[in-house]
Amino acid sequence: MMEEIYVNVDHVKPNNPIPSTKCRDPRSCKRSSHSGVILSLALLSLSLLVGLIILGVYYRDTLRDSAANLSEMSNKLASMTEDRDLLHANLTENARELERLQNLTRLKKTCPVGWSNFSHSCYLLSESSASWDAARKDCRVRGADLVVIDCGKEQTFLSAITNEHTWIGLNDKEQEGTWKWVDGTPVILTYWAEHQPDDGGGNEDCAHFRNDEKKSWNDLPCSTSLKWICEKAPNNFMVF
Repeated sequence: MMEEIYVNVDHVKPNNPIPSTKCRDPRSCKRSSHSGVILSLALLSLSLLVGLIILGVYYRDTLRDSAANLSEMSNKLASMTEDRDLLHANLTENARELERLQNLTRLKKTCPVGWSNFSHSCYLLSESSASWDAARKDCRVRGADLVVIDCGKEQTFLSAITNEHTWIGLNDKEQEGTWKWVDGTPVILTYWAEHQPDDGGGNEDCAHFRNDEKKSWNDLPCSTSLKWICEKAPNNFMVF
């Protein structure tokens, strides 16, 4: 009796059999596992690639901005350097100008002994008489030249220091009728006497001064013996 019961039990099949979780084909199971790993790795690689691209774009923009900022800073630095150099040059020039002005304030302009001071020149009336060329040579030996009259005040001053006929630095030796001052000053202001210059005798090429404030100039032969007036700039002396 007991044996029949056991036999029946052995032949009883379950109504809902539990499916087996084991893979029937080991190779198929292994391929499926490998595919899952590969897919996971691919997704991870893709994520990393996207991350790297994002980082690359970020750092590219950052580097570009940094380069722009660096270029701007470099330009500003160059501009500041240029401004500094210009300021230094201006300060140096101003310092030199200040030194020059300080030196000028210590200078005192005086005429040599025996010379008369008027305006910005020194004048000397000769004691002897000579030709125009000899008179000019004497003036040049003294570091001067025959007087050049370029204003009415100078004309008035000269008429006060001499009452004799005296040579002045005016001639038309090079071309008749074209009068020139010895220093090249244009002949604009003149004080010729009436009907002068007339080149009397055809050889009056040198001018002299007569004691007349307004009409004092006359032409004579350059070989005529007259006194003369020398003119030169005053000497500069440093005052301590």
